Amino acid sequence: MKVTTKGQVTIPRHIRKFLGISAYSEVDFDIRDDEVVLLKIPEGGSKESSEGRFARLRGLKKGGLSTEKWMEATRGE
Repeated sequence: MKVTTKGQVTIPRHIRKFLGISAYSEVDFDIRDDEVVLLKIPEGGSKESSEGRFARLRGLKKGGLSTEKWMEATRGE
């Protein structure tokens, strides 16, 4: 399977059938350990969780450089 220049891929038919995905279905992606998981959003469902869309990503980059040091490093200061 190849990724287009727009970052798109075709979801194989057997996967679409298994998940019940059709045209205009809502889907989302989740990162679990070292895998990316495709999730079908139920009709009338919401992409947003009760704690917010990016809440599960908070704290992934713990430790290391402070924001100030990170900005200095990325700016080449």
